[in-house]
Amino acid sequence: MALKWGIASAGKICNDFVVAVKALPPEDHQIVAVAARSLTSAEKFATTHGIPRAYEGYKKLAEDANVDVVYVGVLNPQHYEVSKMMLENGKHVLCEKPFTMNEKQTRKLIEIARAKKLFVMEAIWSRFFPAYRELGRIIEAGDIGEVIQVTVDFGVPIAKNDRIKLKELGGGVILDLGIYVLQFQQYVFRGLSPTKIVATGHLNEQEVDNSASAIITYSGNKTALVSVSSLVKLACQGTVCGTKGMITIDQMWCPTSFTVNGKVKNFPLIENDGSFNYNNSAGLAYEAEEVWKCIKEGKIESEQLTHEETIQLAGLMDFMRREIGVVFPADAESY
Repeated sequence: MALKWGIASAGKICNDFVVAVKALPPEDHQIVAVAARSLTSAEKFATTHGIPRAYEGYKKLAEDANVDVVYVGVLNPQHYEVSKMMLENGKHVLCEKPFTMNEKQTRKLIEIARAKKLFVMEAIWSRFFPAYRELGRIIEAGDIGEVIQVTVDFGVPIAKNDRIKLKELGGGVILDLGIYVLQFQQYVFRGLSPTKIVATGHLNEQEVDNSASAIITYSGNKTALVSVSSLVKLACQGTVCGTKGMITIDQMWCPTSFTVNGKVKNFPLIENDGSFNYNNSAGLAYEAEEVWKCIKEGKIESEQLTHEETIQLAGLMDFMRREIGVVFPADAESY
């Protein structure tokens, strides 16, 4: 039986997710409803993508008995409330990154999902790309020896975008791009906890971060160097250095190739002729496949991106924000 998807929001990333999912077998995935703050937006989105039902507001989507799982693509400050609403109405949830605004919200959502035995996952699509799975295999097999250092950066000149520069929209480069570099080093050093973190960065006039860097130290001489910027383009590359070799990954958030000791490995994306807003968005299908697989097997979390990893990522972002001086209203709330 097909997994029936509801879509919360009618923005650009939701467009790309729906187009990506349409490349998957229809007997496994169906998009059956969409909701947005405005009915006009929801109806336009539904017409564009051939979705049978459109709702104004997210409550009706949460109450739709025909929906199994909801992809939450609303603005950052709404992630917690919308995901919570879906979970409380018995829906599985795939929520866009960052999962919530902070670790407190993250822990609460996961607590609700576990209590209700519902699947919930942060939509860090990178983890499900074939390139990541091969990266993990190579590291685990010891093909480049013991990994000692990871260097990764992500910078795009998007500082003038409202969703990046405005505090009320949950702005800041840490939540937008920083999660990608943090999850990359976390993936390489899976199972380890930092022993020390040093972070710094710069704020804009709205007192949200437009650049940030951190040195994350682990036991065993292991170190990660991460940098993000919304002011300039960086290399947007991840480098994994081991005692026997090196892996270099361009576009580390959505890679289709990487280099191991000078040899290039290619990983073509799933075929899709649809129209996308973002680079390599066809790869969003991989996370949808993971959701289908986990729900089919009765799991409430993915082994590729566990609840504990999502909690750890939220904690890392909280730490970096505190060091730089970024405070959101949600930080003062209790959950």
